[in-house]
Amino acid sequence: MNNTALNERIVSALLKKGFMDEAKFRESFGGEDLKSMNLVESLISRNLVKEMDLVEVMSAEVGMPPLDLTRLFIEKRIAKTIPERISSRHNVLVVAKTGDSVTLAVGDPTDIVAIDDVKASTACNVVPVLAAWSSIKETIRKTLGKGEDFSAIIGEQRESEVEVLGEQKEIDAEEMVEESRAAPIVKIVDLVIAEALKKRASDIHLEPQERSLRVRYRVDGRLQEAFDLPKNNQNAVLARLKIMSGMDITETRVPQDGRFKIKLDEKEVDFRVSALPLIFGNKIVMRALDRSNLSVGLETLGFLPQPLEDFKKALSRPYGIILVTGPTGSGKSTTLYSVLSEINQPKRNIITIEDPVEYQLGGITQIAVNPEIGLTFASGLRSLLRQSPDVIMVGEIRDFETADIAIKASLTGQMVLSTLHTNDAVGAITRLTNMGIEPFLISSSLIMSCAQRLLRKICPHCRREAEIPDDIIEGLRKEYPEAREVDTFYAGGGCSRCGGTGYMGRMGTLETLLVDDVVRELIVNKRPAEEFREYLNSKGARTLRQNAMVKFIKGWTTLEEVMRVT
Repeated sequence: MNNTALNERIVSALLKKGFMDEAKFRESFGGEDLKSMNLVESLISRNLVKEMDLVEVMSAEVGMPPLDLTRLFIEKRIAKTIPERISSRHNVLVVAKTGDSVTLAVGDPTDIVAIDDVKASTACNVVPVLAAWSSIKETIRKTLGKGEDFSAIIGEQRESEVEVLGEQKEIDAEEMVEESRAAPIVKIVDLVIAEALKKRASDIHLEPQERSLRVRYRVDGRLQEAFDLPKNNQNAVLARLKIMSGMDITETRVPQDGRFKIKLDEKEVDFRVSALPLIFGNKIVMRALDRSNLSVGLETLGFLPQPLEDFKKALSRPYGIILVTGPTGSGKSTTLYSVLSEINQPKRNIITIEDPVEYQLGGITQIAVNPEIGLTFASGLRSLLRQSPDVIMVGEIRDFETADIAIKASLTGQMVLSTLHTNDAVGAITRLTNMGIEPFLISSSLIMSCAQRLLRKICPHCRREAEIPDDIIEGLRKEYPEAREVDTFYAGGGCSRCGGTGYMGRMGTLETLLVDDVVRELIVNKRPAEEFREYLNSKGARTLRQNAMVKFIKGWTTLEEVMRVT
């Protein structure tokens, strides 16, 4: 299978460059014939040489260009040009196809049989390129391992990788409970959760289909396919998650909510779980709530200096109401939780009322609304005012009653934080007015209204120069002083680390309306929104679009992302 002379040249070069210890090599291989072995796999499996050193030497010896698969996104349809069994058997992967030619990533350039098998399978010319053995193996697993290779993935999962903390007591549904506790089912659930956290997923969706249980992850605000689980494991997998979440596994006809906590690599993560009945079974969505993200302070949320300074000025006030606005999924709750973590001190009595309680914070009294027993935002807010709070966080102001109580509380010495669903900062004033709140109450209580969005950040591993039309660049340089000193703009190329999206992680962008005497007069006189915006513009305050554009100019996000979000 292998070329003996080439194997000897590779070994000789590794020894000459000092990449491999000769004594260890002789001791490991003894009298083995280099002709009869797979040299690359043998050297790596015996830890005799660093993989990248081996790639460097092989590239020089065979004159084959190296390829870093971690910086490349391989489309599944391209990889499936050859059957998965051939890819796995020879550890090779088709990375590109043009006409009757395929580019084949190989870990062992001496494996002539592999190239012959690919030629026979595709009837194409094969252009081999060199890649690290382990990166090919991992890319094959991620790209071609969906569904049919899931049992192999489960086999790789370490025992007790995910430790469930405070797991709920199992109910008496013997057959389902017994099946859900079987080792394969536990390993499947552990894998689904562990893989989600490794991919930085905020949500895990398990969706029963007619012939499978589809698993999808929401990463950086976008859903992406993970894998399909066998249909015959569906009930046991869902039962396992319901038991972990404290739900009734015998009830499949009505929606249920629950939560659980896991420990992975010394890190604790809370999960909020929702089960919804579908025609093919219960769909389960799990929201990952990582409390470590809340203890870092406002500075790390990605806000620019001017809106961040406005936010801190508002928080320095002894009482009043601060509103964070934006659509669902714009990071409003995370911002408010970060604020609470920053101001959480023993001398302050902080109480929240939420629907539901997302992050559980030590030292803070948290109330979850429950309309079924009459505990609404309005009734809960009335009750907690008797608890002598210093700071109140209301999850969302939805109606006149809640808004009226919150504003009156802010006028009697409490700092009130809450959210509203509006498009911009000025829209919060219009929304409160439309709810029936008198303008003089709004002007007296409102400290600041801000609007927030989340922008995806460019992946640092595949960041590349973006091609921006000259007229757009000229317009940016006229409007933004920051752009006059920038020659290069960036975008994401797409690699395996970011799942081919070109983005990794998100950051907030903020528009603030800090209430001063002029704004109060505009509110009391019921002036239109355009006059508020004209005043903010005269002060040099930037809109959401303008703040987001500065982040593009600084190379943190892309122009496409700015236009999409704002």
